[in-house]
Amino acid sequence: MNEALSRSVAGLTVLVTGAASGMGRATAEVFAAEGAKVAITDVSEAALREVAEALTADGFSARAWTLDVADPEAVARVTEEVARHFGGLDILVNNAGVSAFAPIDADSYEAVWDRALAILLTAHQRLVRAALPHLRRSRCPRIVNIASTEALGATARDSPYAAAKAGVTGLTRALAVEFGREGITVNCICPGPILTGMTGAIPEADRETFARRRTALGRYGRPEEVAHMTLSLCLPAASYITGAVIPVDGGLMARNA
Repeated sequence: MNEALSRSVAGLTVLVTGAASGMGRATAEVFAAEGAKVAITDVSEAALREVAEALTADGFSARAWTLDVADPEAVARVTEEVARHFGGLDILVNNAGVSAFAPIDADSYEAVWDRALAILLTAHQRLVRAALPHLRRSRCPRIVNIASTEALGATARDSPYAAAKAGVTGLTRALAVEFGREGITVNCICPGPILTGMTGAIPEADRETFARRRTALGRYGRPEEVAHMTLSLCLPAASYITGAVIPVDGGLMARNA
């Protein structure tokens, strides 16, 4: 088979942010199971250690780095350490996130806004900039940014979150155009209602009502279902997909009512 059309990420190195739980952890597990070398990063050191131990116990190639993506010096340092440890970097998955809801007239709004942009948007471009020299040397350079369906249709009192996530979709398209002639693909996934720590605080009855009312599939998604879309975009065979903004939302954005 033509290597360029391979459906294997075996041997490639992927850096996943926000990998201690939820979609980030599922992404790390899916890539590791497919034979990739996985750098897992998160601000939560204890949870990150547990993920790394679980992956290595299963015989997978994984190592953890504690990383606050809002710290530009840490972003640059960790990215270099990852590339040095694994002998390169092929795939960047910008997944780290936080909840950022506040009415615009709240006293806390400015602080929520600043934190949302720092973690949900500015960190993405910093990680891309740090990874770029290594991606340019890769035979399969891939960037996947995780946004949200809140970038496509917002909820009341979530303007910091929605603005940051919409910025991610714009950043994705702009970088896809900028890097296109270099063969570096840049794509964006917009998860809908997914069962993660962020949504875990919502009462189960409310989640079920929302899912039945808003999604075509009538349920919340699982983190693994987002992770498999991320994997698909990173395959060597996905070399003609770039600048895409893909909802993984159970049909939420397709449904009028």
